[in-house]
Order: sequence, then structure tokens, then C-alpha cells
Amino acid sequence: MPTTPTPDAKAPDLKLSLIIGTQWDLADQNPGAFTQIIVYRGLHCPVCKQYLSKMRELYEQFLEKGVETIHVSMDSEGRARQAHEDWRLDPIPMAHGLTEAQAKEWGLYLSEPIQESEKGVFAEPAVFWVRPDQRLYLASVSNSPFARPDLEELLGKVDFIKEKDYPARGRKSA
Repeated sequence: MPTTPTPDAKAPDLKLSLIIGTQWDLADQNPGAFTQIIVYRGLHCPVCKQYLSKMRELYEQFLEKGVETIHVSMDSEGRARQAHEDWRLDPIPMAHGLTEAQAKEWGLYLSEPIQESEKGVFAEPAVFWVRPDQRLYLASVSNSPFARPDLEELLGKVDFIKEKDYPARGRKSA
């Protein structure tokens, strides 16, 4: 069973290639509030298309609140580029090639393909918020395409978190 990173502790390192040919490194991020890492299953997933499209609708509002977003999958560069273009996700950064080792570090569930459109092992969805000092604030990890946090609800909580200096919650059970 995957073990998610510990809230309020340093998030695991994460370096990924972007579809624009550059590298993205979590350690280099300096958002006003949070770096939001949205892990999606891949091009084959219609639920992912719907979720990431909703994120695109809300993208500027997240930015205004200091939340910078990246979409991440285990898809190849070509499949990630196709999802980014077909789903009209520009200008949200799109990473590809998340490895199984990275997925394990982040506590992601992995699935084997059950239909032809699924190309190899892929990570199930997750949303993480990481503070500018690299401490994990929020971790929502799912083993199913159907269970994801509501993006509008998350957006609505950013100001509350900042105004109240609301701490990261949760600890590992023994």
C-alpha cells in the first residue's frame, strides 16, 4: 500500500520534463501560496479530461491567489502533448514521464492497463499542495479515477488558509 508523504514535512523531490522541452523542478518553484501538483491518469482517461478542463477554467483564479499548477502523468511526451492540445489546457504546464519510483515516493497508486487505450502502467489521480518552503500542505491521493477533490472548493479555501494561517493537518498513524 502506498504511503503518502507526511503533511508539514519536506515534500519529496520532483523533477520532470515538460512538453515544451524544458525541465521543471519542484525545488525551483516559488509560488505566493502553493505549488499545486495535479497527477492525472493519462490521455486515455475521460474523467481526467473533464477534471483538467475544469482546472483550466479556474487557472487564472488559482494564480491570483498564489497557487501555481502543474499537470503530471506517466504518459510519454507525445501522449501528454496530445492531451494538452486536445483538451485545450494551455498555458498550464504539462509534465510527462513520471516514473514508478517517483510515483512511489509520492504515495501514488499504480494501475495496470485493462483496455487498449491505456498504454502501460499509470498513476491514479492525486492533488498535492506544496508550500514555497517545500513543505507538503495537502495530499489527496486516490486509487480510482472517480474520487478527486473539488477544484472550486479548494480554490475557495486558499484565502481562508492564508488569512487564518491554517496549518497542514494529519499525521501518520502508528
